[in-house]
Amino acid sequence: MSALQFDEARALIFARMDEIASKPVSETVPIEQAQGRVLAKAARADRDYPPFNRSARDGFAVRAGDLTETPAKLRVLGETRAGEPSRFKIGRGEAVEIMTGAPGPEGADAVVMVEYSSRDGAFVTLQQGIEPGRNLIYQGSEGQSGSVVLESGTFLDYRQIALLASVGAGEVSVYRQPRVAILSTGDEVIDITGRPEPYQIRNSNAHSLAAQIRRQGGLPVILPIAPDRLDRTQELIEEGLRADMLLLSGGVSAGKYDYVEQVLSKLGAELFFTQVAIQPGKPLVFGKVGRKPVFGLPGNPISTMVTFEVFASIALHRLAGRASSPLPFLHARLASDFRHKPVLTRFLPALLQGSYGDVKVNPVKWQGSGDLIAAARADCYLVATSGRESWKAGEWIAVLPK
Repeated sequence: MSALQFDEARALIFARMDEIASKPVSETVPIEQAQGRVLAKAARADRDYPPFNRSARDGFAVRAGDLTETPAKLRVLGETRAGEPSRFKIGRGEAVEIMTGAPGPEGADAVVMVEYSSRDGAFVTLQQGIEPGRNLIYQGSEGQSGSVVLESGTFLDYRQIALLASVGAGEVSVYRQPRVAILSTGDEVIDITGRPEPYQIRNSNAHSLAAQIRRQGGLPVILPIAPDRLDRTQELIEEGLRADMLLLSGGVSAGKYDYVEQVLSKLGAELFFTQVAIQPGKPLVFGKVGRKPVFGLPGNPISTMVTFEVFASIALHRLAGRASSPLPFLHARLASDFRHKPVLTRFLPALLQGSYGDVKVNPVKWQGSGDLIAAARADCYLVATSGRESWKAGEWIAVLPK
C-alpha cells in the first residue's frame, strides 16, 4: 500500500471506527471515580444556575438608572453577604452594600464596584455610572433548571467533575473503559527490570503506551514481550485480541523477522493502511480482526508515542464512547529559522519558551526517534507540514501539546 497523508489517515480511522465500534456498556460510579471516564447519560441542571441574581463583585447593588449623572449619592439600606438571603428591595435613590457571590436585592439591576465608592454613614457616593446587568449575573443565565449541562459522550476532566458536583451528581453514569492490549515485539526488547546487554533495550514502549491509554480513558493490559518467532508472536497476538483493542509495538517494518503483518494476515485481518507520510512513524499499520481494531505501531519510542497520540487514540475514544477526538493544535512563533524536506508531516520534540505574550517554540536537539532523553526534555511537538519547506524566526508554526 502507498503511504497515506496525515489527514487522510486520520479520516480513514474515523470512518472505519464508525463501522467497527458499537455503543459501549454503561455503569454507574461514585463521582470520585468518574475522572477520566466518558459520560454515558446527559447531566441536567437540578435548579437554575445561578439560583438567584448573583453579585460578581464587592460593591453596591443599585438601579443603573439612578447613575445617569455622577457622582451620585444613594441611601444604603443595609448589607448582604454571600451565604445569606437578600432581605431588601431597593427603590429610587437607594443601594445595598453587597459582597461577591451574594444575592442581589429585588429591584437592583447592576453592581458598582467598591473601588468607585465612598461611604458616609447611611449614604454612599458613587463616582461611576453603570449599564444594566454589569457585575450582576442573572438567575438562570448559566443554565436553567432541567437543561442539559453536559452531553453524553463528554470526557470527564476536573472541570466537568466540578460541574457534576455542583448539580448534585454524587453518582455518575459512565461508559465502561475499553481494555487495550499492548504487545511489544523483538528479541532486542527485555523487561524493564532486567539488565540489558549492549545490544538490548528495555521495554519502555509498553509503559509509555500504558500511560497514554490511561490518560485517554482506557485500561492498559501489558502482554509479555513477543520474541522474533512466528509461533509465539501469533500466540500473543491472539491473546491480545481478547481485549477491546490491540496495540503492537515494533515488527511492522519490512525486516526479515518482522512477523506482525504476516500473523495478522493469517488471523484474517483486514488492513486499511500500512504506511503514513509522517515522521516519526511512517511504518504504521491499522486494521481489524473481526470487530477488534489493531494498530501496528513503529518500535522506536518517539514514533510509538506520536502515532498513538495522533492516530490510535481515535480508536480508543470511539471504543470509550467519546463524542469527538480533537487534536489540540496550537500555534507559536519560532525562536529560530527552521527547514525540512517537504515530503512528510513531521512531529519534532520541542520546547515552548518565554512568558505570556512572548512565547516561542524551539526544536529540541535530538538523535532521532529513539532519543527518549530529548523526548522527556520536550513539552510539545513542533508540527512541520508536508507542503512547506522553511519558516523564518518569528513566523507562526503549528504546535501539538504533549
